[in-house]
Amino acid sequence: MFETPLIERFSRVHPVAPFIFWIPILVYCLYEALSAHLGVLAIAGAILVGALIWSITEYVLHRFVFHRVTGTFAGRRFFFVLHGVHHDFPTDRTRLVMPLGVSIPMGLVIYIALRLIAGPVWSAPAFVGFGIGYLSYDGIHYATHHFRMTSRVGRWLKRYHMVHHHTGENARWGVSSPLWDWVFGTMGETKKSTAVVSQS
Repeated sequence: MFETPLIERFSRVHPVAPFIFWIPILVYCLYEALSAHLGVLAIAGAILVGALIWSITEYVLHRFVFHRVTGTFAGRRFFFVLHGVHHDFPTDRTRLVMPLGVSIPMGLVIYIALRLIAGPVWSAPAFVGFGIGYLSYDGIHYATHHFRMTSRVGRWLKRYHMVHHHTGENARWGVSSPLWDWVFGTMGETKKSTAVVSQS
């Protein structure tokens, strides 16, 4: 798709790559939390906080970064490579999960921020929650585009994301969860949108 090999490579990633890279790191962080003798409930609470941090990060990135419109050619090119190409080719299996060139720097920034704010003991389980949220996002995003999603929750998530893709609405910025769309009122016209998607 892109004439520059580096850009072409950056825009593609195998769908299992994030899981292969991040799961061992998250397991190690969980081991660190257990080694610090935190209680099970304390670890679970920190993981939940980390997952919530991911969920708002997902919403903000999708709404304000991935769909940003700039006036410069370089800016338009950058954001097209970052996310626009996915909207033009939504079934391309190699452009459905976040490239490691994006997720690794983002993960490093989040880990450092958590460590500075919460300290070394609490940052480990919180980062586990953040990572679980992120991998859930990648997995759900891939599934909504390539699996039938036969469960009730799966069908709802697929329809929820397809409305974002196919109705042209400036809405439904979550992928793994509609939480912040509900909070900020960006669910869009549900009945109208669902009808449009069902006809496509």
